[in-house]
Amino acid sequence: MTSKEIRDLAPNEITTKLRELREQLIQLRMRKQTGQIEKPHLLRDYRKDVARLETILNEKKRKAVAA
Repeated sequence: MTSKEIRDLAPNEITTKLRELREQLIQLRMRKQTGQIEKPHLLRDYRKDVARLETILNEKKRKAVAA
């Protein structure tokens, strides 16, 4: 998910996406511990997506407070 796509979303949608990604990340971590993970690169991708979502959500919150 790119930053441009995230910026087009509403804060509610960003929060929902963030929750979904965190759940997927937890499931991937559990599969990694049991040795059942097929695509280990997804862990890094999900972590980066979570960081992007949080950053843009915080920017939107700061804009709303300033306005």
